[in-house]
Amino acid sequence: MRDIFEDIYANQPLDPREAARKSLRTPLRKRFYTSASVGEVEGGSYPVLLDGKAVRTPARHPLAAPTKAIAEAMAQEWEAQAEAIDPLTMPLTRLANSIIDGVATSQEEVVAEVEKFLGTDLLFYRADQPEGLVARQTEHWDPVIHWARERLGARFVLAVGVIYTGQPEGSVIAAAQAIPREPWRLGAVHAITTLTGSALLALAVAEGFLDGEAAWRVAHVDEDWNMETWGRDDAAMERREQRHAEMRAASMVLVLTL
Repeated sequence: MRDIFEDIYANQPLDPREAARKSLRTPLRKRFYTSASVGEVEGGSYPVLLDGKAVRTPARHPLAAPTKAIAEAMAQEWEAQAEAIDPLTMPLTRLANSIIDGVATSQEEVVAEVEKFLGTDLLFYRADQPEGLVARQTEHWDPVIHWARERLGARFVLAVGVIYTGQPEGSVIAAAQAIPREPWRLGAVHAITTLTGSALLALAVAEGFLDGEAAWRVAHVDEDWNMETWGRDDAAMERREQRHAEMRAASMVLVLTL
């Protein structure tokens, strides 16, 4: 089991999008177990078991979650596998691997990555036309900007176009205080940040201002507008749904670790 599991998830990237791309290039392994379950709590966490045996991450740490609900959701991903194990259909397990093997041992570096987004957040850069897109950005993005000001004490500068606009250092520092330091919540916030291009949206989900689905819609205002104007691209929609699955997994972690 060890060798097969390591082959499936070897060298897993921290970024969920890169994890998904990597999985597309890796031959799928056959299912090698009969059932998946959750073990008794050990050291404050719940291990995932395959045929009653503990599963380990690529870095040989126990695949275990801080809550039974998260562990059960991971076990369901393993149970749902058919003849072959497809990591692309296991977003929560991939996220758990990245948290356990990466975030837990590099918390300050991950916090710094999220904080960088607070200086160049998606929600800061607005279109100047067409009017419909401008109005839609205002409708969906301004409430998050206002929430950051009221809840986090962070006043950010909005810009028109894509030319870099510096943000007040005090505002970035204030918002950064809300970045979780607990590894699972931090990993989930990092995942949402990279998936949406917005640390503010990630923090809004972590703080309960938005749920994951609402944040996903807010993050795709521009893309949805373009699809309405120019039509849908099937390949792009498939990639988007893969990212959406990663978003749901990260949002689940935030909900289940409150």
